Amino acid sequence: MKHILPRVLFSVALVAVVNLHLAAEEDGFVSLFDGKTLDGWEQHSGKAEYRVENGAIVGKTVVNTENSFMCTKKKYGDFIFEFEFKVNPQMNSGVQFRSEYYTKETEVEVGGKKRKFPADRVFGYQFEIDPSARAYTGGIYDEARRGWLFDLKNNEAARKAFKQGEWNQGRIECKGDSIKTWINGVAAADFKDGLTKEGYICLQVHSIGKNVERAGEEVSWRNLRIKELK
Repeated sequence: MKHILPRVLFSVALVAVVNLHLAAEEDGFVSLFDGKTLDGWEQHSGKAEYRVENGAIVGKTVVNTENSFMCTKKKYGDFIFEFEFKVNPQMNSGVQFRSEYYTKETEVEVGGKKRKFPADRVFGYQFEIDPSARAYTGGIYDEARRGWLFDLKNNEAARKAFKQGEWNQGRIECKGDSIKTWINGVAAADFKDGLTKEGYICLQVHSIGKNVERAGEEVSWRNLRIKELK
């Protein structure tokens, strides 16, 4: 009996995982993370450490590096993207979407101004992860380009929705020039911007510069799934 019970429990757990996967496929969502490996992802810009642990992608800060990004190898345009995350209260992080990078140093015009992007520097829309007292998690920051596009200073409900030290649910919807976000089911950003029509989804670990005391801070993401819209 003692040998049968573990096998029964394993079988029940396996069936539950399969059913969840089938349900995701039926409602049009596809998983971007297999829970075991970083297949389909690649790192750009910085040298923060990424690993897979307990069914989550974990990013860890290291000193003397720029912002780091673990990016999908595929670009996405119009979509609904859902994910869960948990973050060290001292960190700043984010989830990039419709984001880009150049393979060589490139100068372009952004908002009427010339901008030079180093090779491999990720830039573009970011769902902010901000556990500070400011609490802008779910706001939209334009990484390395224009700065804040939609902060949450006028959205108290969204600022209060973030759960410190716990798993949080994020949602991003992009359709044409419409960009909307939610944090734990509470509407956060809602605006129109058509600068970038498609790009990569990336998981950011923010730079800590030379601050050795902050080395080893971690942010985790899990249950990453996307539904492409037509």
